[in-house]
Amino acid sequence: MCVSRCLRCVGVSLVPLAIVCMLSNILLLLPDRKIHFLLEGHVTREATWAPGLWGSGLLVLLGARAFVRSSETAGCCAFRSQMLCQVMYSCVCLLAAGMCCLVSATGLVQGPLCLYNTSSGLDWGVPLKPTADHAGYLYNRTLWSGVCVEPRGVVQWNVVLFSVLGGASWLQVVLCGANVLNTLLGLILGHGFCHNKKGDNEVFLIFCPPHKMCLIKYRYDTKLSLMLVIFLYFFV
Repeated sequence: MCVSRCLRCVGVSLVPLAIVCMLSNILLLLPDRKIHFLLEGHVTREATWAPGLWGSGLLVLLGARAFVRSSETAGCCAFRSQMLCQVMYSCVCLLAAGMCCLVSATGLVQGPLCLYNTSSGLDWGVPLKPTADHAGYLYNRTLWSGVCVEPRGVVQWNVVLFSVLGGASWLQVVLCGANVLNTLLGLILGHGFCHNKKGDNEVFLIFCPPHKMCLIKYRYDTKLSLMLVIFLYFFV
């Protein structure tokens, strides 16, 4: 059945993405691979919000587990009730992944928290964030190694990890959005959606644009037949 196969596929695909998000967020909390920056509170603000741990990590993993388990549900009423639950799970995962993607983009644009030279000496701050004077450090790589004193290599560290975190969470958004549509189809059309039809002489009678009528023989599943109907209606 198409809905169950899609549910399982989405659930399995979300697991490695969630693990990537969790690992990226953990590494963002350890600039220069040292924990004392985290203990002293000298870590980029967006990393301390940990969207990759609770959002694109834990919540998405729970959703993926629910998707895989519900793909094995049998029975019409049980299937529809499961689809209703999966619509809600998909929406929660979609919001969590979307928030993680937004926070990652913000952290990437704002730049890292680091120790840098000011007119009054060394101080902790976010010296690379966009201002009226410059558009930000992303378009000027000479700033990557010449501004931050500590943690060492923090600019490259944040750019790579926030990019990975944002990219993985964006893929989760796409998968969860597709799963919302998939589970809605399962809820509306029920357990029999996309079961194969094996009749040899079954036909669809379709009214194509006004001057013609089309007969389609089909020996495939309902989804393929529906796609043929839509294609012929709009393009023939």
